[in-house]
Amino acid sequence: MVTDVISVGPEASVRDVAKILLADRISAVPVIDEQRHLVGIISEGDLIRRAELGTNHHRSWWLELFSGMNKEALATRFLKSHGRKVKDVMTAKNLITAKPTTPIRDIAVSLEKNRIKRVPIVAKGQVVGIVSRANIIQALAGSREGPAQTMTGDATIRKKVMKQIKAEKWSKGSLMNATVQSGRVHLWGVVDSEAEKQAARAAAELVEGVKKVENGVVVLPVVAGS
Repeated sequence: MVTDVISVGPEASVRDVAKILLADRISAVPVIDEQRHLVGIISEGDLIRRAELGTNHHRSWWLELFSGMNKEALATRFLKSHGRKVKDVMTAKNLITAKPTTPIRDIAVSLEKNRIKRVPIVAKGQVVGIVSRANIIQALAGSREGPAQTMTGDATIRKKVMKQIKAEKWSKGSLMNATVQSGRVHLWGVVDSEAEKQAARAAAELVEGVKKVENGVVVLPVVAGS
């Protein structure tokens, strides 16, 4: 995570936030109070519909009447597009956060599931960092390339390869096997799709001691009407 977090207070101006996003080339900042408690997030998306730019919603009064929006919803939309302070336009409800101990895989799932680009990291109620999609990409780029190559017997490698493949749901019902010679894995058998074939190869490559994978798995042809 990034610990040097760029943040703003709820009383900051919308114009100042826009300048910060532009200058620091970021798409959002957490909004924190004087105790560094997270009170909201303000992003590029919160600044799209603005009266100053003429991008706010324009509807005639009779369309608003039939839109189904009540007075509270209309007032909220007005505040979002005309409010001058961060507290007026920030997203304050249903904030997605994580802890410093949250596994990176869980954060990645959260980003994808909630269609967001960053997650504030909170400890004891205070913002201590932030993890963005870019940070996860950086972690991936700096990770070790494949398993460590150690002296492992072919029989052990084969056992681990088969265990790795059979542990995956996509392999259920597939007829696959493997032979190993000097760390080189030869996969064979039949599967229902090219995706399964390539997934089997990727699974074998994860096993420690594997030097190369020869994928001889055959994809069954689709039978018309089946």
